[in-house]
Amino acid sequence: MIMNYIFGGLMLISVICGILTGRISNVSDAILSGSDDAIKLIISLTGMMCFWTGMMKIADKGNITAVLAKFLSPINKHLFPHYEKTGAASKAICMSMIANFLGLGNAATPLGIIAMKEMQKETGKTKTLNNSMIMFVVLNTASIQLIPTTMIVLRKIHGSKSPFEIIIPVWISSVIALAIGITVAKLLEERSKIKKWKS
Repeated sequence: MIMNYIFGGLMLISVICGILTGRISNVSDAILSGSDDAIKLIISLTGMMCFWTGMMKIADKGNITAVLAKFLSPINKHLFPHYEKTGAASKAICMSMIANFLGLGNAATPLGIIAMKEMQKETGKTKTLNNSMIMFVVLNTASIQLIPTTMIVLRKIHGSKSPFEIIIPVWISSVIALAIGITVAKLLEERSKIKKWKS
């Protein structure tokens, strides 16, 4: 609801500014081109989501997700204590983490959505987030990228002569961001536990 009000307000402000400055035609052109771009984005994302959802099913049938879940279980049992290490949620979390690690942002998004849905199923809560869900959002937002594939491709498309030169800066910034994100999430988690204990 809040996002609806924000975007509705921005659209209203744009129309008012267009009328006051005599550029309402530019506003209408921007609306039409923006709508066209939005449809193209939705179609491309839908195709990507279908592809990676299918890949997730194949990986699950081939026990690849189970192997990954077992490999990452020492980390996940501390970060996501609410879920079984061999459960559907843990498998989806692992696939999303691997996609982020490889810099496949287009893959990590649909896999992240699948993971959140599986986490909701296991907890039985659809309107509130538990600490594991919040930690998952933090990991998805500030993930370590071994190879920032998407960014490298975009740099190459836009004419960069050395698109791979961002790898080391990406490693440094992502490690720092992830460490800060996990630390803050854990501190807030402990703070909420203390508040509940006192009450």
